[in-house]
Amino acid sequence: MKELDLLKKYWKKSEDTFEQVSEVEIYKMLHKKSSSIVKWILIISILEVLLWTLISVCFNTDDYFKKIHGEDLIVYFEVFNYFNYAVILTFIYLFYKNYIKISTTVSIKQLMKDILTTRRTVNYYVWYNLTMITLSVFIGYAIAFFYNPAMIALKEKIAHEKSNYTLLIIFGFLALTTLILVGLFWLFYRLLYGILLKKLHTNYKELKKIDL
Repeated sequence: MKELDLLKKYWKKSEDTFEQVSEVEIYKMLHKKSSSIVKWILIISILEVLLWTLISVCFNTDDYFKKIHGEDLIVYFEVFNYFNYAVILTFIYLFYKNYIKISTTVSIKQLMKDILTTRRTVNYYVWYNLTMITLSVFIGYAIAFFYNPAMIALKEKIAHEKSNYTLLIIFGFLALTTLILVGLFWLFYRLLYGILLKKLHTNYKELKKIDL
């Protein structure tokens, strides 16, 4: 009986060791995967900024404003652009900071905390972009309506109409167009960042099991 008790004690000790080693290996794997996901979030956000910068270079807004005699809008548009780039670069810095923190952390609890922080940052980034896209669309509509000479006939028709039928049709069309455009961008971000965030969330749940 004494030998059997010793064997059981040794087996129990070995079992605990195997479990500990297994948890360490799982943590290392989840740590590596989480770091890789955050790195891709950083890379994609940088590529996205470069893409929008290339589009803005190809489309010269100054020439458009001069064409519709809206030179006074150039300064406001530049301020709007500078503000937007400043916010986007701040988000990219936060993505980089999150990547460094996740890559260097050695604690399960800290890794879980960093994953949650990264998910929140990405969600804020997506909602900021969708808000700015919506705002830009409405500003574009307003500029076209008040400054574009092609809108003069339409404005005169609306002014001479006794009912608001034409105005309602215009607002309905613009609202529908905006909804479709923002919806497409939401779907784009959902596919682009949503998949990565889902993987991060899966890693978080696995880490939570280890931490129990």
